[in-house]
Amino acid sequence: MSASQLAALVAHEQQLFIQAHPHSQALAQQSAQHFSHGVPMHWMRDWGTPFPLFVQRAAGAQLTCVDGLVYDDYCLGDTGALWGHAPPAVVTAVTRQVAQGLTTMLPSPLAPAAGTALQDVFGLPWWQMTQTATDANRAVLRHARAITGRPRVLVFNHCYHGTVDETLVVQGADGSTQPRPGQIGAISDVAATTRVVEFNDLPAVAAALAAGDIACVLAEPALTNAGMVLPEAGFLQALRELCTQHGSLLIIDETHTVSSGLGGYARSTGLQADLLVCGKAVAGGLPCAVYGYSEAVAAGMRRVDAAREPGHSGLGTTLSGNPLALAALHATLTQLMTPAHYAHMLRLAQRLAHGIDTAFAQRQLPWQTTRLGARLEFAPAPAPRNGTQSLAALHDQPIAALHLMLLNRGCLLTPFHNMMLVSPATTEAQVQHFLMVLGQCLDALHFALRPA
Repeated sequence: MSASQLAALVAHEQQLFIQAHPHSQALAQQSAQHFSHGVPMHWMRDWGTPFPLFVQRAAGAQLTCVDGLVYDDYCLGDTGALWGHAPPAVVTAVTRQVAQGLTTMLPSPLAPAAGTALQDVFGLPWWQMTQTATDANRAVLRHARAITGRPRVLVFNHCYHGTVDETLVVQGADGSTQPRPGQIGAISDVAATTRVVEFNDLPAVAAALAAGDIACVLAEPALTNAGMVLPEAGFLQALRELCTQHGSLLIIDETHTVSSGLGGYARSTGLQADLLVCGKAVAGGLPCAVYGYSEAVAAGMRRVDAAREPGHSGLGTTLSGNPLALAALHATLTQLMTPAHYAHMLRLAQRLAHGIDTAFAQRQLPWQTTRLGARLEFAPAPAPRNGTQSLAALHDQPIAALHLMLLNRGCLLTPFHNMMLVSPATTEAQVQHFLMVLGQCLDALHFALRPA
């Protein structure tokens, strides 16, 4: 398939989308009078569709758009709805709390039980709540610098930790720390705050830590925003040992990897983090995130508090830890993050990945899936070792075309490199339907997906 043939196919699929969604198109035009690009948050325009898909209802693992079309949802709010849309346990808890108040800047009676549930699930004894994982990551970086007295943080090339300035970096060709391209209005001197190395590169980690000025390593257990890059055998445990050796704290961001297993990747594999962050899905999709930490870190925080002058710490926001979020958090921890739900998610995700790989193999396409628990992606290359390799393997045009074709046939994937999630609400029938639709799409795209 030539570039012109691929463009014609995409144009045809776009026209199919337009014809099927007149009400979404009308709402997009109306919204554009007041919202930039017709959406209340600019990420909502990044779907490769002629205009945004407006959702009327989300329940379980399905969405219904304003034109009445139903979609099997494998995006799940880009992880925010990992446990399914409107899970009954969260709906019940939130409905009960709404009648009793939304926010007070005082603790709810549920606080002790929620704290116990956090320790039971994730294994760390001390916790604080924020509204987003970005807020939580910003807080743990500040705590790490204050406790260690060191100025810099270490992150991995093409990592994702929300919109924290210190982490919006890439590695330059000479190994230097550079601002991540595409940022708006960035003024932070990232070279002064951050060092960046490639994922799975232990010698580079050791060299960076040996300088003695790294307060902490902030790491996803697997890279998730440059395609998916899994840790090599022994990498994370060696990272733990290097941090201990050089006096740097290890922070694990589980926001995208809580789908790995009960308690997230760190708990399910025995990785000992000094601090842990989890957002998005941790309260069933309500704005909420948490960060947890060890007894040693808690002692360090107490020393910092005892030595500082009274006044604003630079941490926290008014709505953090509000009763509504706390109710949703407690319900999610105790009723959704269960062994039975994880067993269902992991079993179906494994079946889904096997089916996708089989579909590629049957058509002699050199694509393959990468899976981490209930999260998976597929790309036209062998499993990458780092973010640079992963991004180099992604061919935007055929991936975007495949995404639009799947959407037009009732299967909604995350638009960013076709990430998929399996929820407790996802069914065997949905997986089988997806594999059938995928086969049809691959047949139509067959030659465009082959390497040049």
